[in-house]
Amino acid sequence: MAKDFNIEKGDLLVAEPFMKDPSFKRTVTLICEHNTEGSIGLVLNRPSIFRVNEMIPNFPAFQSTVYYGGPVGMDRLNYIHSYGDLVSDSIHIKDNLYWNGNFEQLKTLIKERQILPHNIKFFAGYAGWEGGQLNEEMQDNSWIVSKDYPEIFKMSEYMWHDVLIKMGGKNKLLSTFPEDPILN
Repeated sequence: MAKDFNIEKGDLLVAEPFMKDPSFKRTVTLICEHNTEGSIGLVLNRPSIFRVNEMIPNFPAFQSTVYYGGPVGMDRLNYIHSYGDLVSDSIHIKDNLYWNGNFEQLKTLIKERQILPHNIKFFAGYAGWEGGQLNEEMQDNSWIVSKDYPEIFKMSEYMWHDVLIKMGGKNKLLSTFPEDPILN
């Protein structure tokens, strides 16, 4: 019988230290949707060199980096934000954290400066798993689940390390493992 890992929307998947898949090596992925049909997540700690207004035609001037959200649907822009009360059709993830919503309304709210860069993050692509696939990866010890996350809107490329330290115990020790154990 397969073990149920009790993954929920809003959980963070922290890649185990020696994950070989370059799309997820030393990443922290926010689970935006999880059900029997599959899971969708966004890699939080892979910034690109682009700003959202450089990638999207007719997007208002906005100082917000676009992150690499995952290897699926790289032509699709996703965003997480704390403006669920302003952006209609936003999908509630957890606490004051929302995913996507009405894009035209979002652009208008940005033009009107009702939405500020420090409470929204944009992502090109996403991470996706078919039903049961994520559970299989959990059984293979590919991921560590964190139910408690740091301030997502203050994330950095060092988030992988920071989340493991915050989790404490053996996870704190894992945060010290070198990327290449031969170099140890």
